[in-house]
Amino acid sequence: MSRVDRNVSAAEPISAQEARQLFAGWKDLPALVLAVSGGPDSVALLWLAARWRRSLKKGPDLLAVTVDHGLRAAAAHEAREVKRLASALGIAHRTLTWRGTKPKTGVPQAAREARYELLARAARSASAVAIATAHTQDDQAETILMRLTRGSGLTGLAGMAAQSERHGVALLRPLLDVPKARLVATLNRAKIAYANDPTNHDPAYTRSRLRAMMPVLASEGADAHTFARLAMRLSRADAALERMTDGAERYLRLRGGGGEGFDAALFATLTEEIQVRLLRRALAAHVSVHAPELGQIEALLRGMAEAEREGRRFKRSLGGMTVGVEKGRLVVRAAPPRRTR
Repeated sequence: MSRVDRNVSAAEPISAQEARQLFAGWKDLPALVLAVSGGPDSVALLWLAARWRRSLKKGPDLLAVTVDHGLRAAAAHEAREVKRLASALGIAHRTLTWRGTKPKTGVPQAAREARYELLARAARSASAVAIATAHTQDDQAETILMRLTRGSGLTGLAGMAAQSERHGVALLRPLLDVPKARLVATLNRAKIAYANDPTNHDPAYTRSRLRAMMPVLASEGADAHTFARLAMRLSRADAALERMTDGAERYLRLRGGGGEGFDAALFATLTEEIQVRLLRRALAAHVSVHAPELGQIEALLRGMAEAEREGRRFKRSLGGMTVGVEKGRLVVRAAPPRRTR
């Protein structure tokens, strides 16, 4: 990931040179979707990307996409304002609407999933191979804090990745190392207006409550930069453990005598963290919706160890899968369909 200069002021606008560094990896893409809600972060992404694209003789076709979740009356107006700005910048724009019945609980997560699905659909229709979002260093800090309160493991605490994948489309976060204040300063200098979503400060939502805590944490040294640095270090450790898990998986395949699953005795000699990761991989390979939570996998391993100590047969169900030890092998397979009367 391209990083901005840490010696500049946290409220200094992003320069054209910095934008070139941030977007350097985009130059050879055929087309790119910019996720633009109308808030300061995404509007700054739109403005910076448009200016960057104009500086190139050849580069990707840019498409700004705004998702109206239908949750606020002002959202339609904000989408029109984004369209107006995109048009002035010479960028194509589309507004997509989240239709259907909205859930009564878990609205933020459901809205996020719907947004990424709609963005991916727009990307495919525009022959774009990637979606760029405007997640900032502040968003990264809030994400880590939220995951910390939920007891996430190392992978979760590594925060958002600069590049990942959603619905078969690359998801890029070029501003993940940029403080939000710098994006606001960028828009203020360019005299570009933006919307402020009131739900960002609504205490009904967990992220909003944690966001309100950030100034207090910052006063103790735990500012957004500190959280971002923590994420980078944990991401590095997580990547190292994934490499070790790759090696352990090869070891089990080579030494396990072939056949389905893993040799249970060899699996038991591995460290618990590697066991967790191997089991998570085996389950994720068969579960198409939501991968099992870390706590569920840890409970499976505890149950397996207890069964081994007590000489009992082990078999558990999880997420439509069964995990069991059969003839000395740890096997993960689809659970049989339930019988109907």
